[in-house]
Amino acid sequence: MTTHSIDGFDPGPLRNLARWKRAEYAFWLLPVAAYFALGEQLSLLSQIAITALFALSLDLVLGYAGIVSLGHAAFFGIGAYAAGLMAANGWNDPLAGLLGAALIAAAAGFITSFLVLRGSDLTRLMVTLGVALMLFELANKLTRITGGVDGLQGIEMKPLLGMFSFDLYGKTAYIYSVVVLFVLFWIARRIVHSPFGLSLRGIRLNVQRMPALGAPVNARLVGAYTLGAAYAGIAGALLTQTTQFVSIDVLSFSRSAELLLILVLGGTGSLYGALIGTIVFMTAHHLLSGINPQYWQFWLGMLLVLVVLFARDGVMGGLRALGKRLPGAVK
Repeated sequence: MTTHSIDGFDPGPLRNLARWKRAEYAFWLLPVAAYFALGEQLSLLSQIAITALFALSLDLVLGYAGIVSLGHAAFFGIGAYAAGLMAANGWNDPLAGLLGAALIAAAAGFITSFLVLRGSDLTRLMVTLGVALMLFELANKLTRITGGVDGLQGIEMKPLLGMFSFDLYGKTAYIYSVVVLFVLFWIARRIVHSPFGLSLRGIRLNVQRMPALGAPVNARLVGAYTLGAAYAGIAGALLTQTTQFVSIDVLSFSRSAELLLILVLGGTGSLYGALIGTIVFMTAHHLLSGINPQYWQFWLGMLLVLVVLFARDGVMGGLRALGKRLPGAVK
């Protein structure tokens, strides 16, 4: 019996998939337009960019590797506290903070992956939730280090690249967040269109068949989980650096639950679904809570139900269905 290696596939089709479409170029012009059109909402726009990166990290884990998680906020919180503690102890260069947060979160993801990947989807849900809850209580108890419920304060960041200070208007924070999001999105896009990303799709669709094709299933899943953890850690570090404060809420269960809602809303396994889902969710949250502070969740819930009923693959799936015959449509 002959087996075929995933890495031995003809790279031609992958190169075609990796080519940027015109709709993608148009999409990435939106942050530039938003900077000029919504200058008074830069703080909200920064939060959208950071949450989009966080959602992107879970999409790599869930949408491509098929690893369900209810505790992805654990890595977001680890990155947030790592960047905050580094800054509070004199390591307050923004890029160094991002690197440190990524490494620490990736190490945490690598270590916990061996627990998470054991058992069925239900087991993974419980393990990821358990890890996140333990970290939340640990941060709550270690008040001398984390600040507990009062949060980690005394964080001051150096100017970005030694030239751009984090101003009160949020201009530097917004540009910084969008640039980091774009760079990491570009890297993630290259990864998912590589033989590694192709093997992840295969594992998600038929995990029993992939070993016969020569794909090391466990190694690929560990790699995807570790990568997702690193991305989440960077998102958490961005939140710390742009707000110069760390709340214990960064480790909360509600943050993980909201992230799953964002992916359901936008559509999993497409990268752009994570970004579009974040934009729709946070914009709806902002507008609905302003219109009706007490009952805004009712209308948001209705929106989610409508999306699930009429756009089975989320907003991204609906856009694909509408634009699949148009040249340059996002695939």
